Amino acid sequence: MKKPYVYLTRQMPPAIVEKLEAECEVGMWEKEEQPVPKEILEKEIQTADAVFCTISDPIDKELINKAENLKIISTMAVGFNNIDVEAASKRNIQVAHTPGVLSETTADLTFALLMAAARRIPEGMEVIKNNEWGAWAPFFLTGQDIHHARLGIIGMGRIGEAVAKRGTGFDMDIVYHNRSRKSEAENEIGARYVEMDELLETSDFVCVMTPYTKETHHMINREAFQKMKNTAIFINSSRGGTVNEDALYDALKNGDIRGAGLDVFENEPISADHPLLSLPNVTALPHIGSASENTRWKMADMTANHILQGLRGEEPDHPVTL
Repeated sequence: MKKPYVYLTRQMPPAIVEKLEAECEVGMWEKEEQPVPKEILEKEIQTADAVFCTISDPIDKELINKAENLKIISTMAVGFNNIDVEAASKRNIQVAHTPGVLSETTADLTFALLMAAARRIPEGMEVIKNNEWGAWAPFFLTGQDIHHARLGIIGMGRIGEAVAKRGTGFDMDIVYHNRSRKSEAENEIGARYVEMDELLETSDFVCVMTPYTKETHHMINREAFQKMKNTAIFINSSRGGTVNEDALYDALKNGDIRGAGLDVFENEPISADHPLLSLPNVTALPHIGSASENTRWKMADMTANHILQGLRGEEPDHPVTL
């Protein structure tokens, strides 16, 4: 009996490939750090029974409708806005993602970004690299206290809750805004639900942790930045499209907010001439929220397991549903 064909859009470790090869024929784009070209993905998806993809691979309606044999799309990410889930559902193609497994790791990075932006750590490194470190001065590179500050979290999902827990270790006052109240976060962490305006107006740190959807597109806009304290630090490790980057640039340049820590951008990857990188009060990272070795291994393994489940006619452990 012919084995089902699985296409991997990025190079994966041998152990992951071998797991799939035990039950499937496997094709793979051989470059780890470069997305598969659209024309190759289009060719492969026409015969694939399953696709192992990442957030960098747009799998739109046009591609899905060309996939005659496709049974499951499994993405190595918690976000799935790169996949037209509605088009897949109409074709009875399952879609799976990797929530939960990356929550703690992404929360670690988010809080590290918050601390680096607050205490101006990248700026301090540049001072040393540029041989500009002179005598001690009372207000040289002074930053912002994290302890006992107010942390406002927009989007209290798994990662948001994990960030809030880290804030309690710094005796932070935790407030949040979410589509629905989270009694567990309120009871166990001491987080307090507030309306969006109050969160923006009173938080020392505003942290966006929402998924990217039509509703959250540019939800943090010019009006939102104008409501924030001029001492506020803005953190985004969710999706770049949740923020209007032009408005963020103006808010930082004009002193409407104090600084920003960014792990994500609307169009990735960005280049060195991106306007936000010209500002000294921006701490920027190349979308590495879940990038610990242990977590990425777990994500890859979960993605492979979902594919095998789907090809066996089972529902994957973490399906995406409309």
